Amino acid sequence: MDYAFFDRAAEVLPDACFTQPPDLGVVLGSGWGEALVKDHVLLRIPYSDIPGVGRSTVVGHAGEFVLYERFGRRIAAFCGRRHWYEGVGWETVVAPVELLRRMGCARLLLTNAVGGINPALHAGDFVILRDHINTVGVNPLAGPHREEWGPRFPDMTEVYTQHLRDMLRAVARKLGIRTLEGVYAFTAGPVFETPAEIRAYAHLGADVVGMSTVPEAVFARACGIQVAGLSLVANLAAGISPVPLTHEDVMRASTEAKPLMAKICDAFIEAL
Repeated sequence: MDYAFFDRAAEVLPDACFTQPPDLGVVLGSGWGEALVKDHVLLRIPYSDIPGVGRSTVVGHAGEFVLYERFGRRIAAFCGRRHWYEGVGWETVVAPVELLRRMGCARLLLTNAVGGINPALHAGDFVILRDHINTVGVNPLAGPHREEWGPRFPDMTEVYTQHLRDMLRAVARKLGIRTLEGVYAFTAGPVFETPAEIRAYAHLGADVVGMSTVPEAVFARACGIQVAGLSLVANLAAGISPVPLTHEDVMRASTEAKPLMAKICDAFIEAL
């Protein structure tokens, strides 16, 4: 990756982003744009003002960076993400994580919308990620190595930090929100998967499937950042769903789940 790319992106961020490390970084996926309650907004920056990042081409991604305070915690939130399938390169995809690293952020919450593979899952369920399968084989860490990004061959035994998973599970239980722990299968997109692919991922141990999150999680974990992943099951996967899959269905499910998204994110921030 081009390190100068990240230098240019960081240069446009105000000094306030670097004077105090955020207590939590957040990357909001499809439909999660209104999942954060912001008490005191310190600044907002549209992605279009951050060189090389730019607005997401996917409906449901707000496309702005917000630094705010909630429950006395400082939160750095990237509202919307870029995807590998957009053809923008790894720099744009992992830029939020690299900028959070430069801010000194030590904890990261990644959210997304997924298709459910595990038969125990239903649309509207939440899944706390415990692991993932990179079905694509591509990796943002490929290429010249930089010491700032951790060891050349980072350990991925626990990408999703146990105590953050425990916190998510505890706050969800307290709120009465149904959650399961599961394994996320990362696919390149932008097509939904075939029924045969879904059967293969199920045999590999995947519970849900999606087109994001894993690149950011891998990069963050390599850099020493603690990671939590939270998925909304927006639909059942191909071959399991009785109807064809559409992005509109994903957005519809996200809209219906917005109140619960906001509750679980807010309780997680309070519990930090």
